[in-house]
Amino acid sequence: MTRTGRKGHHRSKKKRVVIAMAPLVAVAVAVPLMNQAGAATPSEVTRDCAQNAAKLDNCEFVDVQFKRDSLGSNKRVSTVTDNCGSTSALSKAFSVSASVTRSVTLEDGFTASADSKLGNSFFEIGAKFNTTEIDLKRDDTGTGFDFSRTDTVQPDHLGFFMWSEKRTDVSGFLKATYKEEQDGQKVFFSPSEGGTSVHVFYPQLLKNGTPDGRLWLRNVKCGTAQANGIQNSAKSLRAEPGFGEGGANVSDVEIPLTEIPAP
Repeated sequence: MTRTGRKGHHRSKKKRVVIAMAPLVAVAVAVPLMNQAGAATPSEVTRDCAQNAAKLDNCEFVDVQFKRDSLGSNKRVSTVTDNCGSTSALSKAFSVSASVTRSVTLEDGFTASADSKLGNSFFEIGAKFNTTEIDLKRDDTGTGFDFSRTDTVQPDHLGFFMWSEKRTDVSGFLKATYKEEQDGQKVFFSPSEGGTSVHVFYPQLLKNGTPDGRLWLRNVKCGTAQANGIQNSAKSLRAEPGFGEGGANVSDVEIPLTEIPAP
């Protein structure tokens, strides 16, 4: 009789332990699922900011770091003059044209209109980095130069002008504040708080309003891979190496910015 009573007591205690723990396990699983359900993901934050979504109370770009005098891509800014097969230099009048504007780079890629919350934030950040030493192009309208000049294309060469703009690269992240709470919070970030993968490039301007950068005349030896690439692409725009980086068959001559007329 005594042994039977102890055995029954032991089974009863085990049942109480199982019943008490079961609800705790269920709660622990449910909480993470609830947190993930309605939170704004980085891609959603980017999309809502880009579209100036009505559910946003605000969207702003938060700067983390910056780099001045960052050179942009290398662009061909004149037509190509073909002097292939000639044994004498050719004096040629070139029409040179280039423009610069504020640009934004995101992992997903998007544009934000100037009158949106985010567009206004970009302008305000640009004003922050605008100084007496460096004047920045802060809005998304273009400015540039358009002029003609006569230069020399070498014998048996292709000749054209190249341009690389000088800009201030400001990197940071997007901070979106929603009107309604999502899982108990209104503020979300893209890609993350403190991140630096969102880049805003502000073109730098000279005192006369001309874009700052590097302009050069490029001569490419005919019959080379570089020249064939240009000719086979019907002389259309394509990726080009930077100043002095074209190799033995390419010669570059920089044009002083003082020779570029003001807009």
